Amino acid sequence: MNHSTPQQAQRTYDTFHMGRSCMDLYSNDVGAAFIHIKSFAAYVGGSPANMSVGCRRLGLNSALLTAFGEDPVGDFVIHFLTGEGVDIRFSPRKPGRHTSLVVMGIEPPDRFPLVFYRENCADIALEIDDVLAAPIHDSLVFQFAGTNLSRETSRSATFYAAELARKAGTSVVLDLDFRPDQWHDPRAYGAAIRSILYSVDMVMGTEDEINAAMLTDPDSVRVTHSQVTDARVPGNTAEHVRAILDRGPRVVVEKRGKHGCRIHERDNPAEDVPGFPVTIQNILGAGDAFGAGFLYGYVKGWDLRKAAQLGNACGAIVVTRHGCSISMPTLEEVMGFVSERSGL
Repeated sequence: MNHSTPQQAQRTYDTFHMGRSCMDLYSNDVGAAFIHIKSFAAYVGGSPANMSVGCRRLGLNSALLTAFGEDPVGDFVIHFLTGEGVDIRFSPRKPGRHTSLVVMGIEPPDRFPLVFYRENCADIALEIDDVLAAPIHDSLVFQFAGTNLSRETSRSATFYAAELARKAGTSVVLDLDFRPDQWHDPRAYGAAIRSILYSVDMVMGTEDEINAAMLTDPDSVRVTHSQVTDARVPGNTAEHVRAILDRGPRVVVEKRGKHGCRIHERDNPAEDVPGFPVTIQNILGAGDAFGAGFLYGYVKGWDLRKAAQLGNACGAIVVTRHGCSISMPTLEEVMGFVSERSGL
């Protein structure tokens, strides 16, 4: 990747994010089975929304292109994002649509049952005209999520936005964000992701998401999920990374949870960047926190390993907390966390 791009360009925004936003209802009864939950805490969620908050808390100038329903849930999400300083003035309200909702149980260490309410949701109704009204070209980084591609009109709007960003010299970052129940067929997810890779500079995703992006085998339709985080998708991940890189991106960042991440570049050997051991309360939002930290380092012109170390630290902090966007660390917090464990 051309690491000089962020330093050379003079843009209004450091990062511009596009995609889903929602209200998250998190179980307050940590460890309780879903049927025994007695109360929930309300937060703001959605991968691009989380990442925009994470970048903003680290000190970047960040904007979000999403959409809200004309409903109290939309009011809730708007109030939080505005308070965080994320620029959402280009995010419309969609009449007749609902702001989406996610309900989550917390049963550590490895069960986090999710229920998505996204029928007729506002953010999936983003249109090309919404993209044209947003100054995506005036940003150093344009980041979007794979779920954007699950339905029209968001799918074509995202393709259009990525093309505009690439033409403007903005670095285009795709967070794979594979949510199986948002797709009528897991192979459709792979087809959509492969189709947009020519407009992408950097891909972020877990091993399962990388494998899902390359799903072509008819038997892959047997991939199942149980509303517990993400689907488990078998496959030769190293081979699939090479296939992604062959389609245009220069970098694939493989998020590996407690093991940190692995950086794949087209012309260099893969490099592992270890994570930070912590006690896990909630894994959801950790990947978005990682992405925010990584993008901070990238925008600041850091090498990829150093950016990944900051991303790993942000993710490690978030897994110890309740909630996603509300848990994103400030730069002071994350640098203090790192200094207690190692240099950065």
